Amino acid sequence: MTIKEISQEFDLTKDTIRYWEKEKLIPPVKRDENGYRVYDQYEENWIFYIKVLRKAGMSVKQLKYFVNIYQVGSSSDQRKSLLTDQRDQLKKRMIDIQKTINYLNYKIDHFDDHLLTFEKEKLAYESAVEI
Repeated sequence: MTIKEISQEFDLTKDTIRYWEKEKLIPPVKRDENGYRVYDQYEENWIFYIKVLRKAGMSVKQLKYFVNIYQVGSSSDQRKSLLTDQRDQLKKRMIDIQKTINYLNYKIDHFDDHLLTFEKEKLAYESAVEI
């Protein structure tokens, strides 16, 4: 696949894919006789994997570390621990997001009550002036 096809398939910019390659987040991509990148299933898998980890909130610095320990063949426990930590952080963010959704739902469900109170307060404020 070409970089254009890869960028469309994964909804990423070509610049993002090139950046990931430059930062060694994905393996070096083979080139055709004209020097154009040619992606195979191996690189596609890495692009998918990096995209998912970025969506999970993993920083580029963390990703570089993760890819490095993967490439040097460190223990699978170490790699698994990084994934577990990222999952736990993501779960915490989900809880925070759910709290925010709950609050917004409450505000929406009681929206008219709050407006009515504001209008009453505004009327009280404006009618309290005596000269």
